Amino acid sequence: QVQPVESGGGLVQAGGSLRLSCAFSGSSFISFSWHRQAPGKQREFVAAITRAGSTSYANSVKGRFTISRDNTKNVQYLQMNSLKPEDTAVYYCGCFLSSGTAYWGQGTQVTVSS
Repeated sequence: QVQPVESGGGLVQAGGSLRLSCAFSGSSFISFSWHRQAPGKQREFVAAITRAGSTSYANSVKGRFTISRDNTKNVQYLQMNSLKPEDTAVYYCGCFLSSGTAYWGQGTQVTVSS
């Protein structure tokens, strides 16, 4: 297993959309997630998806964000719509083994201007 690599962050106006991607290697992961950390705040959960395809979301993003995964390409995605300034943060993808070991990417910056 190697460190996942995020991409797709950037600057967008409020109401806009971005799609984050996370490329990972290996086939042993049982679940995947996105977390984010805003300046001066703790890292928080955003969304997760299991290998079986079950998803969960933080209440703050439910209905606006969609997590998905492409098994053929070993990539997970976070589609973010109706972005708000409070969504501004560094977004991290995580990949989890059945042992509980987590592999985290280095993060991608998302900035939403008002």
